[in-house]
Amino acid sequence: MDRSGLFRRTLVLATSGIGVSAVLGACARPRDAAVREPKQDGGAGEGGEVTPGEDLMREHGVLRRVMFLYDEAVRRLDGRDDVPGDVILSAAGVVRRVIEDYHEKLEEDFLFPRFERAGMHTDLVAVLRRQHQAGRLVTDDVLTLVRQPLREQAARRELADRLRAFNRMYRPHAAREDTVLFPALRALVGGKAYAELGEQFEDKEHRVLGEEGFEKAVAEVAELEAALGIADLASFTPT
Repeated sequence: MDRSGLFRRTLVLATSGIGVSAVLGACARPRDAAVREPKQDGGAGEGGEVTPGEDLMREHGVLRRVMFLYDEAVRRLDGRDDVPGDVILSAAGVVRRVIEDYHEKLEEDFLFPRFERAGMHTDLVAVLRRQHQAGRLVTDDVLTLVRQPLREQAARRELADRLRAFNRMYRPHAAREDTVLFPALRALVGGKAYAELGEQFEDKEHRVLGEEGFEKAVAEVAELEAALGIADLASFTPT
């Protein structure tokens, strides 16, 4: 871009509420541009690869869909509706395999230590660490309770309480990570290290979840939604 073109772009962005210094700073770091600038393929990095932040956030999407399954299970447990134990068992299995054994391990091995060493968001990271441990204990309880007959009201109430506890913690947990921690990661580590993290995430996904691990998790959750009769997104539109 020539100087006149750069001036026009800077002026437009400045009048739109974006700082001129941010624009000039981006132009001064062309090496990071491939990592920082969104692509036409929806924001992925070079070659359509998913960036670390996108990777973590889309896994939160899987988590939120499981929490939606838990919400429906709680509704049924509180009433007299049938609760397919195998569906909840499978949903908890997705949490254990995709969220706890993979996603949270990424955070604990690759993200949290970097923020702690930098002295950045340390109080938040400490809470997130404790909540990971608490969440695993709740999942242990869910996996145990859902294997038992759910005919007695006491058993139904205990499972519903555990599912509520999981959702109550993980909704704000995931929201804080999405809005505070993940957006700060790229600036913390720099463009080159951020791209390297993406490669490390992909390698670990293949080792822990297998090929197309994310896609398989999404497909499994979709099947569970269908089994509970909550797969039709349009049915939740307010009238």
